[in-house]
Amino acid sequence: MANKSPSEFVREVRQEGSKVAWPTKKETSTTAMMVFIMVAIMSVFFVLVDLGLSAFISFLLGLGE
Repeated sequence: MANKSPSEFVREVRQEGSKVAWPTKKETSTTAMMVFIMVAIMSVFFVLVDLGLSAFISFLLGLGE
């Protein structure tokens, strides 16, 4: 690995950063909203699965009495 001076490293980092296709504000907000919607949907799904499994386990344990 070649040794580089700090100034050369910073220059190369800036060059690489300029090549990045940065998302627009609209793209970022749309993506964030989709993430929040998916989190809400998955939260409801896992709550329902948890309640169903809890009821099933309670039913199984109640059969032993």
